[in-house]
Amino acid sequence: MRRAPALSFLLATVFIDMLGLGLIVPMVPALMGSVTHDPAHAALWSGPIDASYGILQFLTAPLLGRLADRYGRRPVLLRSLGFLGVDYLAHAVNPTIASLMLFHGLAGAFAGTGTVVNAYVADVTPPAGRARAYGLIGAVFSLGFVAGPALGGLLGAADLRLPFVVAALLAFTNVAYGRLVLPESRPGDRITPIGFHSPFGALSAVLRRPVLGRLAAARFCSDIARNVQQALWTFLVTFQLGWGTARTGLVMAVGALAGALFSARAIGPVVRVLGDKRAAVLGAGLSTVAFTGTAFATSGSQIYLMQAIGVLSGIGSASAQSWISRVTGSSEQGTVQGALTSGAALAEAVIPALASALFAWSLPLGFPGLPFLAAGVFASAGAVLLALTRPPVPVS
Repeated sequence: MRRAPALSFLLATVFIDMLGLGLIVPMVPALMGSVTHDPAHAALWSGPIDASYGILQFLTAPLLGRLADRYGRRPVLLRSLGFLGVDYLAHAVNPTIASLMLFHGLAGAFAGTGTVVNAYVADVTPPAGRARAYGLIGAVFSLGFVAGPALGGLLGAADLRLPFVVAALLAFTNVAYGRLVLPESRPGDRITPIGFHSPFGALSAVLRRPVLGRLAAARFCSDIARNVQQALWTFLVTFQLGWGTARTGLVMAVGALAGALFSARAIGPVVRVLGDKRAAVLGAGLSTVAFTGTAFATSGSQIYLMQAIGVLSGIGSASAQSWISRVTGSSEQGTVQGALTSGAALAEAVIPALASALFAWSLPLGFPGLPFLAAGVFASAGAVLLALTRPPVPVS
């Protein structure tokens, strides 16, 4: 009886997280301009403010995972959502460079949503159904990405800071809703050690484990490739194909919507037929094709084809996450997910800058797709790691 409302709340949480982010993304350049009164300074300070979130998330994610194992998932998740609302509100109410840096950094330090959601799903979902559950989470993630920027643009046209206020209200409403309806999936053991360990130490501890280590390394390869895509896809189609903003935005929205539909409807049945390992390897292989094909694409039709293959590759992340949950003990789901979140945060903090530098270097060479070729190499490395890893024990 507890699983349905719990999963519904988790889906709503991920959707609101992405909706809130999508609401504010179109407004950030204008807001920073209003704070600095200088476009150059606005761009200069946006980078460090964004980095403050990722760096602090990298440092604290393993600790949040251990807290979720020791004290339960619910308090960590609700506090994470609360700090996110405070961050949005700080953007709306008399923002300064100092306040934005402070509150965005605090939101990153308490950013345990992804860690706790993945651990919670493992707690309340039978192993055979986890790929479907993670697929649903991927679906609402994509839907929030589609809806957020459109709604944010409409709200921002009325008032620059209105999207930030709405995003804060959504986060606080989600906290209140969670306090009312979200049951605790795992009360906690009160024995998980909380002493601080460096995020590198947490990642190293996971990587040293025979099966889990390969899965974590494959996950990190996927995170690297994904961050190249997020950072540079719009730049690639602009410089390589001459697309305008309207066409770029439309293709991104259609791709996200297609990904959401595929994740919600197809991932569960496909993984039931293939199993976690074969589905994960297939997804990583399709990602390799999508990234490599994008690197060499010279027409819109080729980009559309690679987008379609990329949608199908979504089967890999859900099945790999299910696989990870199967080889992780129930008492350490949060700890392991925290370490993996820390690795993802490290990729988000470092890869966009490196990929952008590689993109700038590749332009005079006439090959702006070079970063995507590199992403394809990392995706293929992930596929090899998954293929060499022992499959999870079958469940009935």
